[in-house]
Amino acid sequence: MSSKIDRRVKYTRMVLKNSLMQLLNEKPISSISVKELCEFADINRSTFYSHYADQYDLLTQIEEEIIQDMTETLTKYDYQQDEETLRMTEKIFEYVAANSDICRTLLSEHGDSSFKKRVMKVAHEFTVKNWMATYSIEDSEIFEYGSLFAVSGSIHVLEKWLNNGLDKSPKEIAEIITTLAIKGLSSLRN
Repeated sequence: MSSKIDRRVKYTRMVLKNSLMQLLNEKPISSISVKELCEFADINRSTFYSHYADQYDLLTQIEEEIIQDMTETLTKYDYQQDEETLRMTEKIFEYVAANSDICRTLLSEHGDSSFKKRVMKVAHEFTVKNWMATYSIEDSEIFEYGSLFAVSGSIHVLEKWLNNGLDKSPKEIAEIITTLAIKGLSSLRN
């Protein structure tokens, strides 16, 4: 009986998640009501409220899942080696490619603008923490600006790649970003 309930809960959450993503492709979250979401998902509102407080709560949980997956991926690598940096970046782009519809929607004009900032913050924390030692940059403020520039540019490349229908492989995009970031950051050495 317990596994049947677990499957129903998983199914309900999946349907709500997919429905919200489809609606976000058309309009911003502020224009989507719980009633509309439930009708679109063909789910009773009381069922919705047994899982989520509102449509914003659902969106936040979807975003948290992406951030958690991204963080888990980033913690698996040693960024102090250029080869590992490339592998880590490639793994992130493979993850994005596998979840391209959700990522494209969350980073679109109808997505939550704070999500992009949170993704950038996670990536920035990892680059700053791990690349400082690699490039022996003594001026942490200059390095902070350089790494922020690299992360911001990477996010925009990611968006362009998603909007171009993944026209390059994750490895090709990772090589482009890694080369630009490493050359840029290494030029900041004292």
